Amino acid sequence: MRNLKYIIFFLYLLSISGCGVYGFRGNNPPEGIKTIAIPLFEDNSGFSEAGLKESFTETMKTKVISDNTFILADKNIADGIIKGTILTIRDEPLVISGNENVTKRKITVSVNVIFENLKKQKIISNKNYDNWGEYNSSATSFSERRTGINSALEKICEDILTDITSNW
Repeated sequence: MRNLKYIIFFLYLLSISGCGVYGFRGNNPPEGIKTIAIPLFEDNSGFSEAGLKESFTETMKTKVISDNTFILADKNIADGIIKGTILTIRDEPLVISGNENVTKRKITVSVNVIFENLKKQKIISNKNYDNWGEYNSSATSFSERRTGINSALEKICEDILTDITSNW
């Protein structure tokens, strides 16, 4: 009972002192950037996966819309722009069974992203991102491979969003 009094008193002090509960992400985008454009990502990877750059671009747009920090806009009226280039995609064994059969594979995606303030014609950041996804290996399963790629894209887009909305 005595500890409960201390806890209540501590919580009361926190509430009157203006302390709040905050997330880890700052949600402080660069000043003056409220709208951003996200044109179709480029694909310089040479990896044969149909619709890769379209999928990456749409994933990034969906993340931005869900986050609600920026409003998507056409490049002609946007305050900022996110330009992405898929640099490399590596598909390599991750788990090898006792018979030396590959049972899981790892897809690693590397991209370059430039975040630019269009009003000031100034690059805010130019950074490379890497992340990976895994998938079950089978001789003919391209849908499984796509699952690994999508996992990597999701992670990279989350990393990009965290960077462009924090610590400015």
